[in-house]
Amino acid sequence: MTPIHRTRRHALRALAALPVAGASLAPRAAVAQERVVKFVLPNATGSGVDAITRAMQPAFAKLVGASVIVENQPGAGGIVGLQALARAQPDGTTLSVVSNNVVIFPNIHKTLPFAIPDDFTIVTVCGYTPIVLVVNPKVPAKDSRELVALMKSKPDALTYGSSGAGTILHLAAAMYLDETGTQARHVPYKGVGPMVTDLLGGHVDFVTAALPSVQQHLKSGALRAIGVGTDRRIAAAPEIPTFVEQGVPKYVVEAWFAVLGPKGMAPAEVQKVRDAVAAALATPEVKETMDRQGNVINVLSIDAAQKFVRTEMVKYAALSKKIGLEAQ
Repeated sequence: MTPIHRTRRHALRALAALPVAGASLAPRAAVAQERVVKFVLPNATGSGVDAITRAMQPAFAKLVGASVIVENQPGAGGIVGLQALARAQPDGTTLSVVSNNVVIFPNIHKTLPFAIPDDFTIVTVCGYTPIVLVVNPKVPAKDSRELVALMKSKPDALTYGSSGAGTILHLAAAMYLDETGTQARHVPYKGVGPMVTDLLGGHVDFVTAALPSVQQHLKSGALRAIGVGTDRRIAAAPEIPTFVEQGVPKYVVEAWFAVLGPKGMAPAEVQKVRDAVAAALATPEVKETMDRQGNVINVLSIDAAQKFVRTEMVKYAALSKKIGLEAQ
């Protein structure tokens, strides 16, 4: 190789090593240092908590100044996702949105790979989704009194579906039967989707379900609402009467949802996450989505949320015992 060729080669190498005009090394450093927050959900895509989490995801990301991803880990009835959360670093980068199924878990599992709630940080309880009792239109009952009369005339003839034994939807139906002194046969499913599909097909007679999962079918007439388990009628479906006004005064049940983190989160980080969740849910876009889904938002303080969850654990332990739900 001639000296001229060697000089040209060295010059080209030097030019290649120079930064392009106007370019900066800052973006590469920023990407490396970007904070990422992950919501590990113990529920499948399309579930109530999944819809709530994804609705607030963009607003929450802006408020905490981080990229936010949602990761569904629904295995073993939710245990897989909660175990992943329990094992995560308590630095605020791994969180979860859960339903009140978490306080029922200890009543249906003899052993768990974590303790509820002691292996988690309760950040806040965000609100609740109304639970409605809906029937297939072939069921000759248009309100609670007619449904009770039908079940009493044919004990154990009617069937009800649930999203799984020991879930809030199972207990909500069992509570209704207990409060009305009636009987029906339980048919558990592996999730809300299959449960609603079989209800539409007439394979089960009724279910208790979160309003968003059946709202479109109620509007189309494919399903009929018997009542809603709130203490007053709800804005998203004001035509559905409560069970309280239908003569079942103690039947008030709802599917609440909460934000959890791993055990040991610093108090300042817990407060930061709680405040960001509250602000995200209060933004006009997210609030509109929550209203449309029928969710009622009421973000509790950290202390109030911790007390609420422990009270709910006692409540559902007593209910599980009352209806004969045994741990497996």
